Amino acid sequence: MFHKEGFKIILGSTLLMAAAVLLTDQFVDIIWLRMTIQIIALLLYITVLQFFRNPNRMIAANDNQIVAPVDGKVVVIEEVFESEYFKDQRLQVSIFMSPINVHVTRYAVSGLVKFSKYHPGKFLVAWHPKASTENERTTVVIENKVFGEIMYRQIAGALAKRIVNYAEEGTQVVQGDDAGFIKFGSRVDLFLPLGTKVNVKLNETAVGNKTIIAIS
Repeated sequence: MFHKEGFKIILGSTLLMAAAVLLTDQFVDIIWLRMTIQIIALLLYITVLQFFRNPNRMIAANDNQIVAPVDGKVVVIEEVFESEYFKDQRLQVSIFMSPINVHVTRYAVSGLVKFSKYHPGKFLVAWHPKASTENERTTVVIENKVFGEIMYRQIAGALAKRIVNYAEEGTQVVQGDDAGFIKFGSRVDLFLPLGTKVNVKLNETAVGNKTIIAIS
């Protein structure tokens, strides 16, 4: 199953791969060179399909848990000052996604979208300390009846050139539903109330809609 955000790119990649195979068959007489070009084209095509996959991970919404919004490695767990919306100390949990991870962003909690904003910016590597405030990003705040207001920030990386955000202010969202997509390498930061019981450790591999980030 593939995400809708990848349909046009997958179609274009399919046409390019087919063209590469047909043209090399017709115009490249050296067998090893023809096979090399075709194998490279196939590997690139498989990479595109891998990137836009969207595994079905339906869950039962649970207000007492915050689930991982994305697949990737937990690279930050620390107390920070959040200056955009809360303007106070928050507990930050960041998940870094490599190009081979699933890049669908899912709602970590159910609740009311209180804030949703897109910020143009740079394309520093996603693990750079300033990526959270200087890179292209979207910031979303959801008010959950157990945890209160939590924020998540989709951050573009060095390769990411488009962030898709489905969250609209004033709408009710359901934990586990698609919240957006980040194309080609990225990171997601969660900003939680101080005292939240974090359920993951640094360098742990998180799985979207499966790993429990925090509990009430």
